[in-house]
Amino acid sequence: MKKYSEISHFMRYDMWRRTATEFRNPVQRIGYLLLRTIVLVARGFTSKNLNNTAKSLTFSLTFALVPILAMVIAIAKGFGVADTIEQYLNSTFLGEAGMVPTIMQMVDRYLETAQGGVFIGIGILILLWAIYSFFESVEQAFNRIWNVQKNRSIIRKFTTYITIVLLIPVGMVCSSGIDVFVGSSILNSVFVQFLISWGFFTWIYIAFPNTHVRFIYGLIPGILMGTLFKLLQMLSVYLIAMLSRTSIVYGAFAAIPILMTWLQYTSLLILIGAEMSFALQNNSEFEYEHDLSRMSRRYKDFVMLYLLSVIVKRFENNEEPLTASELAIRDNLPIRLVNQLLSRLVETNVLNEVVEGEDEDRKYQPALDTHQLTIGKVLDRIDEQGTEEFLQAPSKEMSAFWERYKELKAKEDVLDNVMINELMN
Repeated sequence: MKKYSEISHFMRYDMWRRTATEFRNPVQRIGYLLLRTIVLVARGFTSKNLNNTAKSLTFSLTFALVPILAMVIAIAKGFGVADTIEQYLNSTFLGEAGMVPTIMQMVDRYLETAQGGVFIGIGILILLWAIYSFFESVEQAFNRIWNVQKNRSIIRKFTTYITIVLLIPVGMVCSSGIDVFVGSSILNSVFVQFLISWGFFTWIYIAFPNTHVRFIYGLIPGILMGTLFKLLQMLSVYLIAMLSRTSIVYGAFAAIPILMTWLQYTSLLILIGAEMSFALQNNSEFEYEHDLSRMSRRYKDFVMLYLLSVIVKRFENNEEPLTASELAIRDNLPIRLVNQLLSRLVETNVLNEVVEGEDEDRKYQPALDTHQLTIGKVLDRIDEQGTEEFLQAPSKEMSAFWERYKELKAKEDVLDNVMINELMN
């Protein structure tokens, strides 16, 4: 029991009380990063209810599957590669389940209706809306994982989703072409399929969140989840083949529950990978998480003034200004705290943000004459930040208390000698 308590305390507190820059040994640094990522993914899986989100995406994908394939086949027919798309589908577990002919018949009905003119107008809008709704659900799920509040505009969403649909047949054709290029070796073919899966998952982890995701933090979960996706697909093929051979009665229907299960677990893998991508990129944001929530005002002011003194000294010595990350690394400070304090100093016009290029991080320089920048002036600006006197009907006693407080606050060292009950006089 004691051992469990120690492990729990380490996972909740001690593990987050060291910054990544403190580790000189790269193996230790990677080990800590891996462990903390696992903890963050597990926490996100529970707090963000990824299991229910995966079920919701499965429901959306079930209705959007045929419209998406109809759009893909229509595009493929326009380029004369429809047969290649069908061959690709037959190479997946859908082909093993014998579902491709049924799916293609449904797709053909969609396209025949469109050619007949009935589909034009309301029908095409329903098709586009089904595709749009599914991709929007995916984007919203990713934004929730990344804590992104702002969504893309409707125009950006529409163009992005159409681009995705256009790229699907291109990917299928390229996959088939690469298979032919590398030869008939099973090992080569399997490697190509895994490579395409890694590329696809990496791409969605970078493209879907409405925020900047670094390539390496999309690649790592992309490779891991892409591998698990291919293994899950192989398992589905095996189960369908086994049930088809062993059960004459149920074998014909075995593909339906397996397909639904495959869709749900695929959705779950995608969401877990997105959570992993978020955890990897924002790992340092959770350093000293519990301590920062209980941080005293005095200690917060001390760190803020220290950061300001570093910035001022570099400015006076004509040295290159530092970014928030560089300031955090310099003294092994948690980046979340550094960002909060620098933002406060910028909002109170004590510091200026300097951006040298579009892709460059913001750097910080004094916004005031450094020879007149006193500790008292900085703290006064911090104290006065925000709105005041917004109460519509304060009592006369309260108003008098406020005026007396401002008067005493303006005098140095006076408040130390004033009792609280004296302010009421």
